[in-house]
Formats: sequence, C-alpha cells, structure tokens
Amino acid sequence: MSHYIRSIRWFCLTTPEANMLLSHYTRSIRRFCLTTPEAFGRSRLTLGAMGRALLASDVEAGPKDPAGSLIFREQFSSATTSDLLAHCWATDFENSPPVRRVAAYKGQRNFSGLWWCASTNRHVGFESWLERDHLIRLDLDAKVTGIASQPFRIKLPKPLPQTWHVPDYFVRRADGTCLVIDVRPDARVKAEDQLVFDATANLCATVGWDYRRLGDLPCVGRANRHWIAGYRHPRCRNQETANAALRRLNHDGPSTIRDTAQRLGDPVLVLPTIFHLMWCQEVKVDLDFHRLHLDSEVWAGGTP
Repeated sequence: MSHYIRSIRWFCLTTPEANMLLSHYTRSIRRFCLTTPEAFGRSRLTLGAMGRALLASDVEAGPKDPAGSLIFREQFSSATTSDLLAHCWATDFENSPPVRRVAAYKGQRNFSGLWWCASTNRHVGFESWLERDHLIRLDLDAKVTGIASQPFRIKLPKPLPQTWHVPDYFVRRADGTCLVIDVRPDARVKAEDQLVFDATANLCATVGWDYRRLGDLPCVGRANRHWIAGYRHPRCRNQETANAALRRLNHDGPSTIRDTAQRLGDPVLVLPTIFHLMWCQEVKVDLDFHRLHLDSEVWAGGTP
C-alpha cells in the first residue's frame, strides 16, 4: 500500500490543494483498510482512482503561477505561502526560514553547514565553502542588518531551461534596500545558468531589489576575514582592554598589532579583544591586500 501512496504523491504534489486532499484520504485509508486482504485490495482501487482524478483536475487547471510568483515561508511558520513578487516585496524575507533544507548526505562533494552571524545573532545556512566565505563578508558588512539563506522559490519566464529558482541569500541593508544573491564559482557558470541569473535579476529589478551573482574571492581577503571571524562573538571583548586600546591608538596614532598588545598587557589576554575590535571595525586594518600578522598596522577609525 505504501508503494501506491508514494506513487500517487509523486503525481499529485504539483498543487498544495491536491497534496492536502491526498494526505487526508491516505490517512483515512490507512486507518480503515489495513484490517483484511480484501480491504487492502479495495484501498488499491480507491487510491488509483483518486490519483487519476487529482492528476486530471491539476492538468485541467493549467499553470496557475505566472512568472514572478514566489513560494516562501513566513517567520515562525512551517507552511509555505505563495504570492506574486509585486504583492509581497515588502515582506521581511530576512526573517523567513529557508524554503528548502540545506542538503547533507554521505559522499557529498561540497561542504554545507550553519554560520552564526554576529550581526543578526542567528544561524544562517550555507551549501559550500564559497557560500560560507561570502556569508562571512556579509556578516562583517556594517550596512547589512539581515540575512536569510534560500529565502524563496521564484517562478521564471517560460523559455528558460528551468521553471523555478531558489536564490542563495536575501540581504536587508540598514537603509532598507534589499539584495538578492546567488553564489557560483566563475568557472562553473554555464550559458543556461547565466540565463537563470539574468532572469532573476530582471524580476528583482521590477520591485527595486538589487541582484548579484558572486563568484570566487581573493585568497588574502578571504583568509584575513576568516581569521578575525573567529573573534566575532562578544565574549572575546574585554571592555576595559578595548577602551585602553582605542585611547592609545587615538592618542599615539597607527601602531602594529604586536606593539599595541604588548603595551596593554599580556598579549594572550589582549589579542582576542583587538581582533574583536577589528571585526567590529572599531580598529581598522588592511584586510584585502596584505595577509594579517602581528606586524600589521592598525589604527582607530577613519584612515591613518
């Protein structure tokens, strides 16, 4: 019986209404029909007829989701919601749970997981190390106030090679503007992928959203941000040490990490606070062009 139920589910999951109706009847049939072989035979006929009827009704209804339709989950909700982008663009997608789960299975070639964002105080999923590296940059960006992974499924125009697309991230900026992001290494972007990205960008532009496809990152900047991200948690900050470091840098001007730490006390105790100040951007350092080390020059605020 389970085989027939799974077969009918495969055919009938095209619409939420069909899936809900199917679930109701399959639960009823399971409770009623598992008593005798004759009842099981009747259940096979009933499920087969029901599946054909649901499939026929779905075909007659035709495609009901035009291009620009979204499927998403609202905050604190496990059920999905469907609406046009033009109608739901003001939704707080940065608070939406992922519309699909991050894949994880034995033998997986890419690495997936969760990143704790200090800027939002919540975990955000990633499906590759490249996504994680871009997530670190977003977490470090002072203009970013909200991040959500796999925020929604968007319906694409018909001529494209795929019907629906799930962007990797939705970002809310401090000024209220929105950014939709897809992460894909440059070498892996095929012509069909570019068509999907372009179509997504065009749909986002209709409601004033920005869209970017992000690729490979420079090694130096990636390594530096990954290092100071290890000190992003507030527990790494000693406020007394932080105040002393900022006073010294404001008074004496730029200094190396080594000299600053040695003047403030035991480097083992002082360095975590200095690195945390770098993450909070209260202490500035070149993260893009030179690998971070103890002789790197740091300064407080602005430019030296």
